Order: sequence, then C-alpha cells, then structure tokens
Amino acid sequence: MGGFARRRSKLINSSQLLYQEYSDVVLNKEIQSQQRLDSLGEVTWPASPRQPRRTLVSSESYLQRLSVASSGSLWQEIPVVRNSTVLLSMTHEDQKLQEAKFELIVSEASYLRSLHVAVDHFQLSAPLRATLSNQEYQWLFSRLQDVCEVSTTFLSDLEENFENNIFTFHVCDVVLNHAPNFRRVYLPYVTNQTYQERTFQGLLNSNSSFREVLEKLESDPVCQRLSLKSFLILPFQRITRLKLLLQNILKRTQPGSSEEAEATKAHHALEELIRDCNNNVQRMRRTEELIYLSQKIEFECKIFPLISQSRWLVKSGELTALEFSLSPGLRRKLNTRPVHLHLFNDCLLLSRPREGSRFLVFDHAPFSSIRGEKCEMKLHGPHKNLFRLFLLHNAQGTQAEFLFSTETQSEKLRWISALAMPREELDLLECYDSPQVQCLRAYKPRENDELALEKADVVMVTQQSSDGWLEGMRLSDGERGWFPVQQVEFISNPEVRARNLKEAHRVKTAKLQLVEQRT
Repeated sequence: MGGFARRRSKLINSSQLLYQEYSDVVLNKEIQSQQRLDSLGEVTWPASPRQPRRTLVSSESYLQRLSVASSGSLWQEIPVVRNSTVLLSMTHEDQKLQEAKFELIVSEASYLRSLHVAVDHFQLSAPLRATLSNQEYQWLFSRLQDVCEVSTTFLSDLEENFENNIFTFHVCDVVLNHAPNFRRVYLPYVTNQTYQERTFQGLLNSNSSFREVLEKLESDPVCQRLSLKSFLILPFQRITRLKLLLQNILKRTQPGSSEEAEATKAHHALEELIRDCNNNVQRMRRTEELIYLSQKIEFECKIFPLISQSRWLVKSGELTALEFSLSPGLRRKLNTRPVHLHLFNDCLLLSRPREGSRFLVFDHAPFSSIRGEKCEMKLHGPHKNLFRLFLLHNAQGTQAEFLFSTETQSEKLRWISALAMPREELDLLECYDSPQVQCLRAYKPRENDELALEKADVVMVTQQSSDGWLEGMRLSDGERGWFPVQQVEFISNPEVRARNLKEAHRVKTAKLQLVEQRT
C-alpha cells in the first residue's frame, strides 16, 4: 500500500469496531434520533455545552487516542474543541455541520480497517488462494486491493485536512479531489458484482476445500467472526453511504455559500458514480435475463425479436384470466385460465404457461398501447382483486380486453402501477400530507418492481395495500418501488415529515442549479 506508507493514519487502528458493526450502530442511532424527534412536539437541537476551559489537548493526540468503540464520537467531544470558546459562538446548525463532516472522516477510518482485514486476512490467504482457479480468484476479489489503496490515500488527506484546522476543517473538497480515483476502482469493482456473487455461491456449493478453509478463516478473531461475504459487499455499501454523508453535509451548509457549492459538486460526483455503477450492473443482469427468456418463449402470433439493448423486464407473473360465456340455458358461465404476463419497458407479452417453465405468446402490444384499470366488479367465489387490461393495438392490429384476478390486493395494485404510464416528478413541497416511513431493517428486492432499502432510509408512501405492502419514493434519491411494511415504521410527527421534505427539496434544488450552471 504505497499511499498508506507515506502517512500512518491515526484513526485506522484506534477503533475496535469493523465497519460492518460500526455502520450498524450508526444507522441504529439515526433511527433512534428520528424516533426521538417523532415523539416530540417540535424539532429541537440540544444547547451548546458550556463547560469551563481546561488545558488544551491537540487534535493529533485526540486522533491517536480516539476510540470509536461507542460509535458515538462527536467533534464537539474532542477536548481541544470542548475546552475552547468556539462552541459558544457557533449556531446549532454550524455544530451539526461540523459533526456531519467529522462523521465522514471517522467512518472512513472504520471502513479502511475492514478493508485491511478483507485484503490481508482473506484475499492474501495462501490456503484460500490454493482452493481457487485464477479466474475464480479474479471474480471473487476483483480490484479489492485497489479499493483499499484509494481509501488509504483518501483517509490520509482527510486527516491531514482535519489536523490543519480542527475548527474549520473541510471534507467536500477532499472528496471532489478523490472522485476520479473512486470512479477508477469502484466502477469495475461494482460492475463485477454479478460474477462475484455467482462465483461465491458456486464455490460454496461445489468446492469443499474452499468451504473448509473459509470456515476456519471466518472463525478467526481478527475478522470478529464476520463472513467473507460481508467484507466483499463493503465497497457497494460504502460508496452509497458516502453519498448520503455528503447529502447530510449539504443539508446543513448555508444556502448560497461556497461550502454549499463544494458540497453540491462532491455529492453530484458520487451520485453520478453510483448511477453509472448501477447502470453497469443492471445492464449485465438485464441482458442475461433477456437471453434466458428468449430461450423459454415461443410465439403463436406475430414474432418479433426479444433481445434488444434498450429493453428490460419490468415485471412478470402468472395471473388468472376470467372470461364469461353463455351456457345452453343462456346463463352466464365463468371460465378461467392461467395467463403469464411479461411486462418490459417497451412492450407486454401475454403467454400460455407450458411445462418446463416455457411460455407460448398468444398476444403482445407496445407499452404505449396498454392500460391497466381497477375493476370494482364483485364476483361470488374465490375470484377477488380484479383489474382490467386493455390492449389498444395488439399483435393483430386490433383492440383486446382482459379481466384478471390476483391472489392478493398488493399483487393487483402492483400490476396496475406497473402498467401505468410513467408518472410526473413530484413537487416535494406539495406532499406534506403524504405518509412517510423510516426503514428499520434492510430489504433486498425479490422482484423487479421492488425497492431496495437500507436501515434509516426515509420513504414517502404513495400507495398502501391491505396485505402489508407499501409503494413509495425514497427521499434521498427519488427511487420508487414496493416493499413490505414489516421493514419500516411510520413517521407520525408532521413537523418531522415537513423537515424531511424540505431537506430533500434543498438537495434536489442545489443539484439542479449545479446542472444548469454546467450547461
């Protein structure tokens, strides 16, 4: 680690917590903070500590002794800060700004400590390397050492900046300076995620030597009995968390200040990197999904090529189609049949399910020619949760109408939502009456229309089903999707909801202004 050799970090070995645990504790504190505010009548901030001055302690000695074991180390708890008169002249917002910047530094130190364990204990383990082929080794660890080196240099510059002026230190300019390095290592690492996950699972399933060595390594105290997988996903988690930390800083800067401009640029750089990472991963998965489906789908109607670089699967599933016919006694008879829908971003396929997970397409239509509508018809028997599907221009060039039944209300609402035309962007300042929830437990999507959630995410709810599913928009990035209500709790305090909307609008406005300046 060339960058690490030039300057020894004073934070890297001070904490006993690896980033996995550190991050969990910090996110729990964020959740508790939101809950505490939610239970109060108004949003407040504790008064500045007014303690008598004592002998000043340098920031360097504090860094050397700093323990993040409590994950609650605050900038204002540093003796040289606590014992000075600076806090007395600072507003609460200024204090929160300094704390947000300090959190970025301390969390990077914990992250780097975990990266060292990932590299030194796992990647450079000779017994583990002996169980892997060259290709497996490359797919499993990718550019992890490069990620570690970039983080080392980044933390070094953050600490140096901090030590130069403990009272008015900056971090956003350091992030901006390192953004090209982040892109150089994080983009290929995250893009490799699909191969990494597949390789790891394949090794667990079929390589007994790998399993035995890994079990021994994971039981070693040096990794605090955390799994290799928890280390491999750290770069994905950190780059997203870093963007949120910058967002917290941006929210607390003075509007129109140079610090706001710097924070906006840094946040935008990370946002673009994360978008490009996600696009790369999605592009690979979407192409593989299309290739797989093209091998399973046959057409009894007009054929068109399924694989396209601009096409991806939005939602699929089997529904019950209901059809009425007249019996010999002129009585209406209800007939049912299974129909599988494959909804893509540009078209819809309707298929008859076949054996071996195969599908025979009997009709299709472009996305612009389909409509989904609720149906209030009441039927006797098990058929509930009805909705209508209209094809305005199908494979035969005519109109078609279908009546579908789903097993749950959430499935019905999710299909209607997926079939709807793209919605206009919401004006956050007009959404004060919309419910909000905070994520208590991370959620990994199982279907394409679901929203990935991390602990402490705040989501504005746009729709709720009676069987425990919510549709919403995450305030931090505007992403939409469905998620189970068990993972979240509702924010009841209207002042807290209003604050969340104002902060999200502030970030969005700053970003739009930056984009306008660049065009």
